[in-house]
Amino acid sequence: MAETVIPTTEMAAATLAETPSSSSSAVWSEFSKRVLIKNIIGRPDGGVGLAGEKIKVGGWVKTGREQGKGSFAFLELNDGSCPANLQVIVDSSVYELSQIVATGTCVFVEGVLKKPPEGTKQNVELKVEKVLEVGGVDPAKYPLPKTKLTLEFLRDHVHLRPRTNTISAVARIRNALAYATHTFFQKHAFLYVHTPIITTSDCEGAGEMFQVTTLFSDTEKLEKELKENPPSSEDEIEAAKLLVKEKGEAVAVLKAAKATKPEITAAVSELTKSKEKLAKLEERSRLKPGMPQKDGKIDYSSDFFARQAFLTVSGQLQVETFACALSNVYTFGPTFRAEHSHTSRHLAEFWMVEPELAFADLEDDMNCAEAYVKFLSQWLLDNCLDDMQLMVKNFDKTAIDRLKLVASTPFERITYTDAVALLEKVTDRRFENAVEWGIDLASEHERYLTEVVFKKPVIVYNYPKGIKAFYMRLNDDGKTVAAMDVLVPKVGELIGGSQREERYDVIEKRILDQGLPLEPYEWYLDLRRYGTVKHSGFGLGFERMVLFATGLDNIRDVIPFPRYPGKADL
Repeated sequence: MAETVIPTTEMAAATLAETPSSSSSAVWSEFSKRVLIKNIIGRPDGGVGLAGEKIKVGGWVKTGREQGKGSFAFLELNDGSCPANLQVIVDSSVYELSQIVATGTCVFVEGVLKKPPEGTKQNVELKVEKVLEVGGVDPAKYPLPKTKLTLEFLRDHVHLRPRTNTISAVARIRNALAYATHTFFQKHAFLYVHTPIITTSDCEGAGEMFQVTTLFSDTEKLEKELKENPPSSEDEIEAAKLLVKEKGEAVAVLKAAKATKPEITAAVSELTKSKEKLAKLEERSRLKPGMPQKDGKIDYSSDFFARQAFLTVSGQLQVETFACALSNVYTFGPTFRAEHSHTSRHLAEFWMVEPELAFADLEDDMNCAEAYVKFLSQWLLDNCLDDMQLMVKNFDKTAIDRLKLVASTPFERITYTDAVALLEKVTDRRFENAVEWGIDLASEHERYLTEVVFKKPVIVYNYPKGIKAFYMRLNDDGKTVAAMDVLVPKVGELIGGSQREERYDVIEKRILDQGLPLEPYEWYLDLRRYGTVKHSGFGLGFERMVLFATGLDNIRDVIPFPRYPGKADL
């Protein structure tokens, strides 16, 4: 009997990591008994070398048409593994063609790969021998017809839009950037740390945070319960007090009469029960409908976390605790901002990549940020070129050239003061936002610097302390902080970072100067009290990186499930 080989974790990992090659046989998916379309037409020979091989494929019909007076049908099949489709031919003797030609139909088929006739654009096609599974579609009701659909339309069909060429390409590009992010930091010995989504501190000090509370549901539940079972009346409480008094006197009488131990124990038990009943009645009598109040304000000590809590705007403060013990770390996760903005650049939920480097100053921070952005850009050129070509064809003809520029060009570095002086001298255009020292540079200023003046990525550093967060290190001039922003063409600011303030007395004063309470940041101050260390870090807005790469204009199109004011589908 032949020995059964059970795949090991290492074997599975090797299979998953395998890319289309010129091997004479198709690469089968380890876990779904099929061949991915990218492993057929994504090969150097376009799949020609697989002609004659029997395989199974699954996917969704992009277009289908019956031919030969209904004797067979051509299906353009896509499984999401790459932007290209595989042409599939099904004879009417194999399956009812009307059930599988509609756009959106899902099919799982088995057949033989073959070379198509000369003069056709396909390198290889699949002649189906068996239709194994079908997920049908009613063409009259399917929301995504074959016609060209706008990105605005697709935002109203967020659950189906991954089936479109654009959104599936964006998903693969986003995935590649996430994989590249972990690859870069792991390669450079950074430790990945999961920071909390629920926090009690405001990293930005802006106050635009989503509150996390159970007070509303608790209050509704209490009001409903009080309506069905009203609180104890004063008469009930007085009767319970009287009963406790009587039970207490009974115990005293038994003890004075030197009654037996069982008799006294039984009486004490009755007294205890009476006291417990009284305590419950008194507690219930104190229950009031409405939000719990203390000194005219909401009493958060009654809330789930016994204090105010929020969805995080950044994992930076928390990940610093690990940087101050494990040296180089990073976090990569969702963050939230309750900003009532409907612009194409803002989301209520977005992802941030936030590394922290111990024993590092601002220059080290800038070097790391530049290397990271270059790595991401080159990664897409090396691993996602087919999807990038689709973006160039349909949206931004300069997308690939922009990646090449960033990957190969040293970033310009300029102080904030010099950048403002340069912008103040601009005469060839009129900015909507006036330029003067002390302002927070707007997107139009950032893009002018990177697209017009330097024509490459720019790092602006040493910003006025008044427009930056309390944790950024105060420079010796007392006016600026060791902060930096990485600006790139198309989006402007891509990264914001700084050397962190490691001096206890300075950061304590900075917190107070910005009108923030010290108490929520006591743990953060402890990092300066005990073994303080010079350290730096930055945050990259992940959706902005996807925008920069793809050339799309609206940030709502580069995140799978966009959340913004008035919209939280699924």
